[in-house]
Amino acid sequence: MIHSFLLIGQSNAAGRGFLADAEPLDTCNGRLKIQRNGLWVRMFRPVNPDRSFSGTCLAESFAKAYADEHPDVNVGIIPCADGGTKIEQWQPGEILFDNAVSCARLAMRTSTLRGILWHQGEGDCLEDRCLLYEERFRRLTDALRGELGLPKIPIIVGGLGDFLAKCELAEHLGQYYEKINEVLERLGREYPHCAFVPATGLGANPDNLHFSAAALQKLGLRYYEAFRSFDCRCKAENKCPCAGTERSAMELL
Repeated sequence: MIHSFLLIGQSNAAGRGFLADAEPLDTCNGRLKIQRNGLWVRMFRPVNPDRSFSGTCLAESFAKAYADEHPDVNVGIIPCADGGTKIEQWQPGEILFDNAVSCARLAMRTSTLRGILWHQGEGDCLEDRCLLYEERFRRLTDALRGELGLPKIPIIVGGLGDFLAKCELAEHLGQYYEKINEVLERLGREYPHCAFVPATGLGANPDNLHFSAAALQKLGLRYYEAFRSFDCRCKAENKCPCAGTERSAMELL
């Protein structure tokens, strides 16, 4: 059995942690998988090869933490993140949205889709975009859940790094990243079946734009802890909030 997770967003979801700085990849004896051409293969780096310089990503430590607590299943990551993208590029009908739906549907033929991991917002750190972010997020995720037929699937959203305040490549990030974080945190509280993961205290690459390899390892663990609250509730209530249907506890393990 494979439990899968859809990875979407921009470069800090895809991962820009330097591979030379990352700890050796532990695939849990091959139990960690990634989707390639609709098939599951043993996880390797880069997990999300959206660019030639893609690196380590948060999904690696997330998947390992999940596998450690679910020893009877394999864990699959569906990598669909794309660097430099704005949330409007992820709206229903846009190419990135359609690609994510297509990849997730293929994965659902051979796995149980358990959650969506979202990290994005740097591309929307402008005054006018901040004001529209929540509306666009809700439209995106409502449509995504609808297309996949999973109205209650957990969505984990990550905060933007504090280091953006020192980013010289794009000075506007320092002005508006806190506003995006406020929206993301509010969505984590108020949007159904959604949780917010703070990035407080995590380090960056020298560009002060992307999380470092060590920071991404910690961020992935924070994502898992946020997801774990849904997972524990799922077991306690003997139902799967992802599909909204009754399932036995054994099926969920």
